[in-house]
Amino acid sequence: MSTKIRALIADDEPLARKGVQAMLKGEADVAIIGESADGLQTVAAIQEKSPDLVFLDVQMPGLDGFGVIEQVGVENVPVVIFVTAYDLHALRAFQVHAIDYLLKPLNAERFHIALGRARALLQQQQFAEVNEKLTSLLNTLRANRAYPERFIIKSLGSIEVVKVSDLDWIEAEGDYVRLHAQGKSHLLREKISALETQLDPAVFVRIHRSIIVRLDRIATLKPQNNGDHVVLLRDGRKLSLSRTYHDRVFTALKIAQ
Repeated sequence: MSTKIRALIADDEPLARKGVQAMLKGEADVAIIGESADGLQTVAAIQEKSPDLVFLDVQMPGLDGFGVIEQVGVENVPVVIFVTAYDLHALRAFQVHAIDYLLKPLNAERFHIALGRARALLQQQQFAEVNEKLTSLLNTLRANRAYPERFIIKSLGSIEVVKVSDLDWIEAEGDYVRLHAQGKSHLLREKISALETQLDPAVFVRIHRSIIVRLDRIATLKPQNNGDHVVLLRDGRKLSLSRTYHDRVFTALKIAQ
């Protein structure tokens, strides 16, 4: 850790970000290195700026706070202080797993207690303990998460309903994703990183930065010389499994490595 604690403020509400700024005013050992207003911006900021500490709003568009943790990876996440409006389910999860959180509107005394705990974790470099708590928290939340059963797609003059159980695979197209289901494709306005957090990881797996596949649609994996694999689906479609997602896919399919 550098001499100063490098802090990132992630919240979609400008007033909430200003509130954290105000609480940090006068904290000589804390430097605010950036702000972000949605989940995807927060992922990018963590990856690019490597903050020591993140004040992370739970409810954000694109990816929520938990989605940010999943996207960055628990092992790469800095010390986190969650910030949330009253959410009984989330608060119980934080309390059970001894994770620090702040309720909106912020309370100065509670804020400085949480900041003091973050300082101690950073000074003692207790990152393994933090990672273990975050992993346990995410596992609990996943177990209680309600995944969508359908996607609603509005197009010119019509509304289409696509059942999640009918999905075969999904590909990214910029700010959209194309849903492939039962031989048809549907364009949905959603980034693939955000969509990934909405899908049950026991059913779907990301095999490439731009591709998600339903696990039971995978028929064959064929290794390539460059370390990638060709994924052959049951309908004959060929897709690419990149090295980046190799371990994730093999774990999901319970293939020994």
